[in-house]
Amino acid sequence: MKKHMENLVIVRGGGDIASGTIHKLYRSGFSVIILEIAAPTAIRRRVAFSEAMYDGMAEVEGVLCQKANSLEYIEGLFLERRIPIIQDETCEILKQVKPIALVDAILAKKNLGTKIDMAPITIALGPGFEAGLDANAVIETQRGHDLGRIIWKGFAQKNTGVPGVIGGYGKERVIHSQTAGRIQNICKISDEVTKGQVIATIGEVKVKATIDGILRGIIRDNYPVEQGLKIADIDPRMDEKKNCFTISDKARCIAGSVLEAILQLQREKR
Repeated sequence: MKKHMENLVIVRGGGDIASGTIHKLYRSGFSVIILEIAAPTAIRRRVAFSEAMYDGMAEVEGVLCQKANSLEYIEGLFLERRIPIIQDETCEILKQVKPIALVDAILAKKNLGTKIDMAPITIALGPGFEAGLDANAVIETQRGHDLGRIIWKGFAQKNTGVPGVIGGYGKERVIHSQTAGRIQNICKISDEVTKGQVIATIGEVKVKATIDGILRGIIRDNYPVEQGLKIADIDPRMDEKKNCFTISDKARCIAGSVLEAILQLQREKR
């Protein structure tokens, strides 16, 4: 276990953006432990390690992640070249392990408890954190010219609530729940859908596609959604079905910046 702990990064969150960073760090030679909540709400589930919280196992572009319940089990997963994911909302694991870095990739648009002194290097993604106070560095997550910029002092751009434009569509491609209740999915990720088509139901309420395209993401079937929760994402590019199963350009950009920030801070500390 000691060998793996010498290069350990703890990542809070296992959604699709977080998974891009986790994948990059793992491929770059770091050991990674993912901390998640009991019931994650990932939309792009085919590229989210957080799905292992439900299924016990998840795979993203050839990298395997497996749910673990103890430190001893984590050690076995490291030996099997699998990324451990555990339920840990408050970073209790830090009482047992000492990572070289901690990355807050929850993307909650606010700080859910990450502190700069949790690890020698602390990095946070998106708004809600002040670089130099809450974390050593903050990574810009807003699409545009500054996407992936490493912020050493100050804040990332505030959340606009408007999704990035893909294929000419922004807010139109994202679907939010109009009511609360358990969602029953009719369509699955990668299905071709047309505007007005019923893709799911929540009680008596029909969830309809807002545009023509590929269903790039939809929240897990039977999940108890709240009103206003993001539940689906449609990609208008009909010829981009493969994107449903691969890490996005946004996630890769952010991942590269996290890796760069860790390496730079390691060099400075040496």
